[in-house]
Amino acid sequence: MSSTIKDMLIRTSAPARLYSSRRRLYKAKYVEMNDLLLREDRSMIRLSRGGRAYGIRTCQDSHNNDGFSNISRPPLQYRTRAQTISSSTPAVSDPTPIATKRVFTFGKGRSEGNKTMKSLLGGKGANLAEMASIGLSVPPGLTISTEACHEYQQIGNKLPLGLWEEILEGLKFVEKDMGAFLGDPSKPLLLSVRSGAAISMPGMMDTVLNLGLNDQVVAGLSAKSGERFAYDSFRRFLDMFGDVVMGIPHSSFEEKLEKMKESKGVRLDTDLTAADLKELVEQYKKVYLEVKGEEFPSDPKKQLQLAMTAVFDSWDSPRAIKYRSINQITGLKGTAVNIQCMVFGNMGNTSGTGVLFTRNPSTGEKKLYGEFLINAQGEDVVAGIRTPEDLDTMKNCMPQAYDELVENCEILERHYKDMMDIEFTVQENRLWMLQCRSGKRTGKGAVKIAVDMVSEGLVDIRSAIKMVVPQHLDQLLHPQFENPSAYKDKVVATGLPASPGAAVGQVVFSADDAEEWHAQGKSVILVRTETSPEDVGGMHAAAGILTARGGMTSHAAVVARGWGRCCVSGCSDIRVNDAEKVIVIGDVVISEGEWISLNGSTGEVVLGKQPLSPPALSGDLETFMSWADEIRRIKVMANADTPEDALRARNNGAQGIGLCRTEHMFFASDERLKAVRRMIMAVTTEQRKAALDLLLPYQRSDFEGIFRAMDGFPVTIRLLDPPLHEFLPEGDLEQIVSELTTETGMMEDEVLSRIEKLSEVNPMLGFRGCRLGISYPELTEMQARAIFQAAVSMSNQGVTVLPEIMVPLVGTPQELGHQMTLIRNVAKKVFSEMDVTLSYKVGTMIEIPRAALVADEIAKQAEFFSFGTNDLTQMTFGYSRDDVGKFLPIYLSKGILQSDPFEVLDQKGVGQLIKIATERGRAARPSLKVGICGEHGGEPSSVAFFAEAGLDYVSCSPFRVPIARLAAAQVAV
Repeated sequence: MSSTIKDMLIRTSAPARLYSSRRRLYKAKYVEMNDLLLREDRSMIRLSRGGRAYGIRTCQDSHNNDGFSNISRPPLQYRTRAQTISSSTPAVSDPTPIATKRVFTFGKGRSEGNKTMKSLLGGKGANLAEMASIGLSVPPGLTISTEACHEYQQIGNKLPLGLWEEILEGLKFVEKDMGAFLGDPSKPLLLSVRSGAAISMPGMMDTVLNLGLNDQVVAGLSAKSGERFAYDSFRRFLDMFGDVVMGIPHSSFEEKLEKMKESKGVRLDTDLTAADLKELVEQYKKVYLEVKGEEFPSDPKKQLQLAMTAVFDSWDSPRAIKYRSINQITGLKGTAVNIQCMVFGNMGNTSGTGVLFTRNPSTGEKKLYGEFLINAQGEDVVAGIRTPEDLDTMKNCMPQAYDELVENCEILERHYKDMMDIEFTVQENRLWMLQCRSGKRTGKGAVKIAVDMVSEGLVDIRSAIKMVVPQHLDQLLHPQFENPSAYKDKVVATGLPASPGAAVGQVVFSADDAEEWHAQGKSVILVRTETSPEDVGGMHAAAGILTARGGMTSHAAVVARGWGRCCVSGCSDIRVNDAEKVIVIGDVVISEGEWISLNGSTGEVVLGKQPLSPPALSGDLETFMSWADEIRRIKVMANADTPEDALRARNNGAQGIGLCRTEHMFFASDERLKAVRRMIMAVTTEQRKAALDLLLPYQRSDFEGIFRAMDGFPVTIRLLDPPLHEFLPEGDLEQIVSELTTETGMMEDEVLSRIEKLSEVNPMLGFRGCRLGISYPELTEMQARAIFQAAVSMSNQGVTVLPEIMVPLVGTPQELGHQMTLIRNVAKKVFSEMDVTLSYKVGTMIEIPRAALVADEIAKQAEFFSFGTNDLTQMTFGYSRDDVGKFLPIYLSKGILQSDPFEVLDQKGVGQLIKIATERGRAARPSLKVGICGEHGGEPSSVAFFAEAGLDYVSCSPFRVPIARLAAAQVAV
């Protein structure tokens, strides 16, 4: 190892002071750490552990001839596993009160922050501080707090008073620690400047590497570390600084690089010589003049100030705003800025950089999963600029650094009790840990990791429940290919299986097109050479993502896995032509709009639309869900309208049917629809009853199937709710009249007259719900008869039937009273005719604000309440669900609303009505059963609210039942 930048970067301050009080077991007895480190001789100490010998360079405070200190850290091997893992309370040195402190320093063995300070230091800063505190090799640095970012934004994007001086003070700590100085050609210190929000937002904000280089510093660096390394670092810095800080498109630099490689006849960046890179640096500097009309800023402190403010500004970049919107990330003050001493993976074949997960994030397998690039910097891996190699490459080329990395991974998993995502660099065979955070994972991976960690004794069941987010289960319920072997002859390319599952869609080549086509109801596959953070909107809209470049930890892969999107990355077989909107794969040309299929589990790209099938649930998922069911207190039921839906719901763990919409049964066949239309068009009661007599057998048959599927569980059946005009044919008036005339045998004038009477100005507030049953009692009587006949029939066959009849859209106790009298009279008749008596309940939907306010009066008659939160939201806000799309996106973008109230319960408004109705209803009838059956029944944060509000159950779509079960369990822990 040359007297190179290693000395600049590897020096740690005052080693004897840091380690003098630490005792370690050496040759069967405890000795002081500094006794091992500070020997008189300068030879290598060799210790044997586990059959391996470790060489440790001894350290002196004296300087080499080049002015650099030759001090290396005590190796991690000397720390016992127990000592390392038990450091859950890091050594925090914080002389300044937290409230006023905006800059926090960290270095090996000491930190002014810890992992609990994510809201202040961001996830990256908090975890860097934590890793440093527990003794891992972290390059020293400082973190500027999120509060400082917020202050910067509040005063019009200007540096807060005194902040720059605090940063320079923190920089002195780093300079002292490293024995190197920013802008000093003889002892150059180079910095990385990175963002880091409290919640991980991969690739959404900005990073600058190699900061501090200029013509003088690069000359000094060349003398110490070699020309090629120095000028490779300089050209990377010019490119990144220009793009991130100065707003110069990356393509302006990329174009110069490609031309240089072409003119030199080489394929890879690493094939360029020092002279080539020197020439490239001059060309890059000219780009600044050509594009910005100003020279590259050569003052390193000016570079630092500009880079820092660029990171602050990136918090409000369009891509970051869109990412937060998609992921519903709210309430954060801004991003922290991490300024850290650079370590270099581009110092030749003994250096490299990598990203890894401590377990496979796709499958959950307990095996390191990651990628490594020799002679590269970190951005090369995560940006997908070069397709990296497997970690085995590192194992073979740098075995000692690899072994230490494996040990660090074990330490971090035990310390954080989670699967970790780690970025690291090896500089001349020396390992440096650059970042750790909780790793993003697929649904399948999340469940397996949680179950495995319980069996390993790493976490308990209650902790494991919190390790899987409800969206993970959503992914597991996504479809797979029916028969992967059937399409083998249509596989045209194979890339990396970056995010599992299956996707079928039409090819698009830009994120904007993906969003536009998706808005039109089309399923799309977004195809890119490589994705960038600007593509997040299109990636979210796409069913699947295909990239020509990038690895398993590229931007596309990480984001896709987080969202459960199928992704195939690094597919080098394909050539993407954005200009002509085609993919070329050998002789095959696929144009925009053509259908392709992706298998994210195998990396296969398949021509055409391949059939999909529902997913199979794993044994791990069954184990995990059984834990959730033991812990949760609120029941989970399903909205199901057919026997098939009811069976699917039961298989997904539903404890009954919370909403069976009888109107959906009418659309099941032409015969049923015709009978409904005869009933609607009927002028007399006799005509209406005749039509209803035709419908009764259909309804009875459907109810029998649902009761059979739900044997032993309650089934809540809602009486007819929608406006009658919804059952009329679609088309222009002439077509409707013609069709109804043919079906009913009525004259055209009679049909026209009836249609006019059915016409409503505001049908959702019109003739619907219980108003139908009160106006046409025979309708309620037919439905009640079908329910009770089916219940008795199934009971006679040994099925345990628990019917509950729900009256919709009640606003007064009198409305419910009218309908309940009809229902109970029908029950008596049916039980008398069939000589059987069954237990049943009659209740109502609370979906009108007035009903919530007079719930005590309604509960005197109702045996249960079910909140129809779709209508309750509509009527509380005064928003028409059918028209809200015209203004809701504007409301969300302007922050007038934080989320769509039809997706996420409005807890302050609608939620308070639910609480009022529950409290008043139970005051009048303590045994009142209370639940919810709107769309919100499967939305995790809404489920949490319902559980805390004391509801007995939530009801949601069959596919969302596992999500609601988990959300209910997470409230309980």
